[in-house]
Amino acid sequence: MPPFAPDSSVVERIETSPNFDERTGLARPDMIILHYTGMQFAHEAVHRLCDPKARVSSHYVVMDNGSILQLVPEVKRAWHAGISSWGGDTDINSRSVGIEICNPGHDFGYPDFPARQIAAVITLCRSILTRHIIRPENIVAHSDVAPARKQDPGEKFPWKRLAQSNVGLWVEPVAITESPVLQLRDTGDKVTELQKALVEYGYGVEVNGTYDKDTQEVVIAFQRHFRPAKIDGITDTSTRETLRKLLIAKELGGSPKTTVASAGKRTAAQSSKPGEPAAS
Repeated sequence: MPPFAPDSSVVERIETSPNFDERTGLARPDMIILHYTGMQFAHEAVHRLCDPKARVSSHYVVMDNGSILQLVPEVKRAWHAGISSWGGDTDINSRSVGIEICNPGHDFGYPDFPARQIAAVITLCRSILTRHIIRPENIVAHSDVAPARKQDPGEKFPWKRLAQSNVGLWVEPVAITESPVLQLRDTGDKVTELQKALVEYGYGVEVNGTYDKDTQEVVIAFQRHFRPAKIDGITDTSTRETLRKLLIAKELGGSPKTTVASAGKRTAAQSSKPGEPAAS
């Protein structure tokens, strides 16, 4: 691919990846997907994302020192999400901007994200939001759209910090207490209600009244993003009520600052193309 102009002034360098094609359906993206690279060294991750044999990419990479690289123009469809689902759609690459955040991930000790890196992620996302209409609830984790396969960017990622900067949706998690739970192999109306609520927020899960493995994996993804203090795939009152609060915030328009401040008060296959680095 010939060199291209960066989409944003916050981009420090272009590293051209050949791994993209044309978006289908939507004229413009309406999602941002956040990943971690999941590789031990940042330069190796960038190399892989630009390797034509790997057939994976993202639009942006945020290095641990806060510098921002662009690999694919936003108008194109980068191959970052893989087999995934959100809001009933399974071609997530066509409707999203993908951001890889350099972090070794769970396989290599999963260090904290440096403050300067998170500041750069926020700056980049805010820049993207000036060009595309993206609702707060559509700024999500790779694990949200691919819960059976992925866990990035993981439970250490500071979603609340992003929401305080008007990037994404967040409510304060309801406190964890002893309570009745729903868990693997449970059945009945309460499971159906849970599944419907998860689908209403955007998650891809079948509403069948059975707390099956797919439901458990979606609950784990939800907890990893919105209730990271305890990630066990079991729906306790804390999990259920945090989800309820998110649905209220979504319905109210999802103003992140308002939501954070007031939270305590109130499928078909996506594509034949591969979609993400080995551990992204």
